[in-house]
Amino acid sequence: MKKKIPLLEAIAVLVGTTIGAGILGLPYVFYQAGFLTGLLIMTAIFLTVLLLNLHLGEIVTSTKGYHQLSGYAEKYLGKTGKYIMFCSVVFGFYGALLAYIIGEGKVLAALTGGSPFVYSLLFFAFASLLIYLGLKVIEKAELFLTAGILTVVLLLALWSTNALNWSNLAEFDLYKLFIPYGVVLFAMGGLSAIPQQAQILAGHGKKLKLAIILGTLIPFLVYLVFAAIVIGVSGSSTTEVASIGLGLTLGPAMIIVANIFAFLTMSTSFLTLGLALKNTYNYDFNLNKKLSWLLTVSVPLLIFVAGFNDFEKVLGLGGAIGGGLQGILLGVIYMRLKKNREKQPEYEFAKSWWITGLLALMFIGGMVYTLWYL
Repeated sequence: MKKKIPLLEAIAVLVGTTIGAGILGLPYVFYQAGFLTGLLIMTAIFLTVLLLNLHLGEIVTSTKGYHQLSGYAEKYLGKTGKYIMFCSVVFGFYGALLAYIIGEGKVLAALTGGSPFVYSLLFFAFASLLIYLGLKVIEKAELFLTAGILTVVLLLALWSTNALNWSNLAEFDLYKLFIPYGVVLFAMGGLSAIPQQAQILAGHGKKLKLAIILGTLIPFLVYLVFAAIVIGVSGSSTTEVASIGLGLTLGPAMIIVANIFAFLTMSTSFLTLGLALKNTYNYDFNLNKKLSWLLTVSVPLLIFVAGFNDFEKVLGLGGAIGGGLQGILLGVIYMRLKKNREKQPEYEFAKSWWITGLLALMFIGGMVYTLWYL
């Protein structure tokens, strides 16, 4: 059993990083576009993200030392690549951390009443402390919280089956295909967890590929089940923070279960993304741990206190801009990897400029569309 625990922890870190505030925004944009439309774009993005995650795993195991995304960009693209990657990471990470602060306040207020603003600050204080304490604490928390997430999704599915209106899930509109794009890309994003997976699996590197595949597949399946439940039950009452509308539709008991689920999902991602950003400052820019922590937690807090609290816009912009830039840069790094690798990786894929170019066009188109749409 002990030999299996690192693999479970590695899977849990990627699942926990991926499943966050995005899951709560997915049903709303799926409903706007039509559930089947959302299913199509999400399947395409899942396959894209799986490929990117596996590519990053190869990059990580081909490179000596421990880095975050900016560090790998510097090694293979130079200083310019490092700073472009850093800007994309910071934009995406701060957007995600801000979304979690906003969302946690709303779900805790839905559970207990009171001020969402105050609850957001209380959540921020506790989660920031865990980020300060570091990786070991978060690994154990991730394993526990991820198990809680999967349990609650199963309960929601069993609870809601009789209340599903299947006609709510039958809409398809090709012209609305890109409406969910930014939120879906945000929801599927978990690149920052791959170096942490490799660190957890040190000495068990051959399991990294499996950990990445399962850690990417599980969120995809959870998202589909959750979006189908919410839209099937709530229909036109689907809210921006999905757990709130689901609770209002099915009654007080569901308010508790759905919002506990929301709390768990956002907590896990806040912890792992916060740790990854802290490590970016610490490892890739050689800042001390206390300053790295302060830079990580202070910026989203200041933006939140200043009054920026539009949940859906934060998700869409963070996914399309931050995730799109990271995807483009990662593709270029991967294409340069073969000639510059520092050691033999645990696994290796064939490289194709055609695939890299097509993905780059998709990311650029997604950025343009999201900025225009929002």
